[in-house]
Amino acid sequence: MFTPLERPEGVGARVKRIIGGSELRNFDPFLMLDLFNVKLPAGFPDHPHRGFETVTYMLSGEIHHEDFKGHKGVIGPGDIQWMTAGKGILHAEMPGSFDTPSYGFQLWINLMSKDKYCEPQYQEFYKKDIPVHQADNMSAKVIAGEVFGVKGPIHTRTPAYFIDFTLTGSGKEYTHVIPANWNAMVFVYEGSLEVQEGKKAAQFTNVVFNASSTEGQIKVKSVGETAKFILLAGTPMGEKMVQHGPFVLNT
Repeated sequence: MFTPLERPEGVGARVKRIIGGSELRNFDPFLMLDLFNVKLPAGFPDHPHRGFETVTYMLSGEIHHEDFKGHKGVIGPGDIQWMTAGKGILHAEMPGSFDTPSYGFQLWINLMSKDKYCEPQYQEFYKKDIPVHQADNMSAKVIAGEVFGVKGPIHTRTPAYFIDFTLTGSGKEYTHVIPANWNAMVFVYEGSLEVQEGKKAAQFTNVVFNASSTEGQIKVKSVGETAKFILLAGTPMGEKMVQHGPFVLNT
């Protein structure tokens, strides 16, 4: 459990590096997770990717993106872009305003060796197209994975969950079942949680569980009136990984 440090990224941007920094270098199958908060003129101009997938999930503001194959668009609050870089893509991601920050997550997910040279592909969904499970004092926006029979729209080449939870009201509890032998983590981006009956996680705290430590489930309880957090979980590949910046291969 740790609070990630802030570091420079792109051109003039600052991010909280949740995965990929000194506290957690990588977390098979996840390579990197950033919480970004950036406005023009800063941003992420032309840069390449190869051998993995990038996931951009917006909390507020807009990101304008364009790649060298002519694909372009805008994602706003609650929208998701799941890009499979595969054999290679060159793109740019820039905020939409000089005044309103673009705030959200970018996740990098490794690809198995058999998928590393696939054709680049996008899966993009607007907020209205992403299913939300509603229960008493709890909502779960299911991007990838499943909650109480509600399945996310993303096809994951690397089996993984990406779910955005909100607990409303103090002391509200929720237990999420994790598939056997998966790595998992909870990152609190608003409010505070108690995780696994005793671990207090304040805002911007990352709680990490390896494949053997969850005992098949993650238990959370809200501390305060509102707690918002993302849950990531994925199957470890166990393959050799050689990374140099935005290129991630097996040799």
